[in-house]
Formats: sequence, structure tokens, C-alpha cells
Amino acid sequence: MRDYYKNMKAALHNLGCKVNQYETDAMENMLREAGFEIVPFNEVADVYVINTCSVTNMADRKSRQMLHRVHKLNPDAAVVAAGCYVQTAENQARVDDAIDIIIGNNQKTKLIDLLDKYFDENYNDKNTAGNISHENISHKKIESLIDVRNSDEPYEKFIIKHTSEHTRAFIKVQDGCNQFCTYCIIPYARGAVRSREIDDVVNEVTDLARDGYKEVVITGIHLSSYGMTENYNSNPQNSDKFLKLIKAVHDIDGIERIRFGSLEPQVITDKLARELASMSKICAHFHLSLQSGCDATLKRMNRHYSAAEYKAGCDLLRKYFDNPAITTDVIVGFPGETEEEFEETKKYLQDIGFYEMHVFKYSKRRGTKAEVMPNQIPEQVKAVRSDILLEMEKKMSKDFRESYIGREVEVLLETPFELDGKSYMTGYTKEYIRVAWPINDVFDSEKYSNRIVLGKIGDMLDEDIYLLVE
Repeated sequence: MRDYYKNMKAALHNLGCKVNQYETDAMENMLREAGFEIVPFNEVADVYVINTCSVTNMADRKSRQMLHRVHKLNPDAAVVAAGCYVQTAENQARVDDAIDIIIGNNQKTKLIDLLDKYFDENYNDKNTAGNISHENISHKKIESLIDVRNSDEPYEKFIIKHTSEHTRAFIKVQDGCNQFCTYCIIPYARGAVRSREIDDVVNEVTDLARDGYKEVVITGIHLSSYGMTENYNSNPQNSDKFLKLIKAVHDIDGIERIRFGSLEPQVITDKLARELASMSKICAHFHLSLQSGCDATLKRMNRHYSAAEYKAGCDLLRKYFDNPAITTDVIVGFPGETEEEFEETKKYLQDIGFYEMHVFKYSKRRGTKAEVMPNQIPEQVKAVRSDILLEMEKKMSKDFRESYIGREVEVLLETPFELDGKSYMTGYTKEYIRVAWPINDVFDSEKYSNRIVLGKIGDMLDEDIYLLVE
């Protein structure tokens, strides 16, 4: 720890996925341990860390906007641009005057070392740190960025002790992707598949459980590839490695719930579904990425399964879990998607029946194969198709939640809520249905937060929040 960090403030902002959120939490932990005071992102700080996203062109734009916003807020702060945007647009980042420190993926553990180097090279008078003025800092750019696609560096190890959430913790166990879907830049931003050692995961989750966390969400860039070094489809033992990891987390005292990030349907084997259903801490809530219900569209996307294989994964989960929540992602307007292909997807979605669908209009991403595919779909057609699926999603989601009315459920209470002068604590069932539990007064919320209660789901209380009754 450098003494002058004790006088400095740092603020962080996350853009993008839950893996990014985990890494942002980890960088915040590093800054705290180095002596920085962490302040809200809209306050004046000496260091700003933006963990960027590059999943779409819009994400690139938002990343740049955020970097320029904080540079304007305090032109003399050290602005750190980390993650996927700078990994895929390094040349733009190098000439961007709003950025002082560039940190690529698989380099974020070096944050404090890079700050040390930055302040060594830029401060004329370190005694004024914490009260920076234009006269004592020179803004020489620092970077740590490698070619993650062609690197043989192992998994980037993080250890988090505190997270941005108070009741659940996101646990990153895997990085990289070898799938190369035609619309996706992530394999180029995140590199090849790398997995975390089970012992490291267990140690981190054990510490979080001691700190009071009851729920963990196992995440990764391509979680279904956990334990693999090549395409996960080539090795049927992959689900066994994933299962071994989950069993180890399940055995940790204090952890009451386990959820998963996005999974691919092929990883859902009969054995995996059966074993997961036998573990009491597993939440019956599974996100299986789909993108399209039409085989021709899936092939153009370079997805590695058919619509029939996807349905088989859903059927296995429903075989072993009682009415599980299955959610998915769908892209409308992918290049070449005809009206007939869209209708095929629409019927398929109705047949499967999801709890929630995240519907996206296809957006070109520079550097991907889909960007230059023929038969790009007009924006107005995408909008119409999106609206149709969103309306369908609204009904399916309502039907699923209402199928639980009258059932006894377990709820992890999280946040206070007031409605019509009455006080509640809201939380989620294992199936991720949001409910509200009556309490005497909102000021009593502190003693109820992070507590698991049992009750029956009653009628809708307010905008997708259902009353929990004893």
C-alpha cells in the first residue's frame, strides 16, 4: 500500500455482463485494500475505473461515452479503461485523450501495479496526491494489453471478499469462448477457453459464506465449456467436470442457494439434470441460450445445436425438476431471416414455453462474419418481429408466475418495499419469481434482509410482484 492512496478516492462503473460485474467487484476489492476510499461513480474522484463492454457497436459507444463523461467530470483524474472495448479497439483507445490507463482482458489483476506505474511516471509531487491539480500531473498513458486469442496465459485469478450485491455473489469460474458464432465478437475480446481451479472457487465461496452470503451465481463467458480447452462439443465428459465443480460448491456450509449463468443445451445431459435435481441448494432456474428456433437460422449463426437438441435439454430439466423456470435469449432479424423462418421460431417458442425471453433485434457488430452477410433485414421489420415476441413473452411470463400461486416457496429476502402505506421485504423464490413479504415497518428491514423465509404465493401485488403469505 502506498501512503498517498489513503488520501485518494476511486470510483468504478461496470458495463456489460455478470462476468464483467464480478471483475469490477474484484477491482474494487483491490482498490480498497490498496487504501483508496470508494465513492459513487457520479462523484469527483482521483481514479475512475470503467470496465467496458464490446458485445455490440452500441456497447462500444456507451463505453466511450462513459470514459469521456468522467474525464470531463475531473480532467485531472486517472481514467482507467479496462476490458472488452479496449481489447477489441486498442488503436482507438491509444489515441483517446480521455483514457490514461488501458487494461485488456486477462490483465485486470494488475490494476494496482499499473496505478503505481502511472503515478510514478506522472506525478511531479506525490505529496499533493488526493488534491490533484493540473500543474502536478502529466497524463502519460500506461497500458497492459495482450493478444488474448493467441496467448497461453492461464485463467486470470481473482479473489473477491465483498460484492456489489448484499445477498448474492456472482462467482466467475471460466473465461473465453471457442464457439465463434457469426454475430459475436466475444471470442476475439475474451480469448480461448480458460477455466478456474475448483479449489480456488471453493476458497472464495467459503470466505463469502463466512461473510454472510447465502446465494451464489456460477458464471463464465461460456460456462458450458468449463474444464475444456477445445470445443466443448468434442468431449462428452465436459458435463462431468462441471458437475464436480457444482458438487464442491454445494458442500460449502452457509451457502443455501446456487444459480447458474447462461448454459448451452448440449451440456444438459440426463446425468447432469438428475444430479442437479438431487442437490437441495440448486435453484430450479436455468437460462439456456437459444437465439432462434429455426435450424436454418441457427446454422447461419454458427450455433452448435439444432432446435430439436435444444428442446431435448429443456425436456430433461422438466423431467427432473418440478416446473423449473427456463429463460432464454432470442435474436430477431438475423441476416437472411425470412418471414417463414421467423414464423418457425415463433411457433417453436410457443411450443417450448419459457418463463422469460430476452428479445434482441440483430445489430451489426464490426469484425464479425454476420456484418457482411447478404440479406440484411430492415430495421422496421426487426422492430415488428421484436414487438410480436415481446408481447408473447409477457403472456408466457405471467402464465408461469401464476402457475405458482398457492404453492409453498422459499424466498431470500433482499430489499425493502412500500406500497399504499404498507411495508414489505421483497425477494426471489428459487424460480426467480419476485414476491413481497409483509413486515411491520420499513425501518425493520435491516433485520430481515438476507433472511430465508417460507410462504405461499398469493395474488399479484404490484407490477410482477406477488404477495407472500404464511
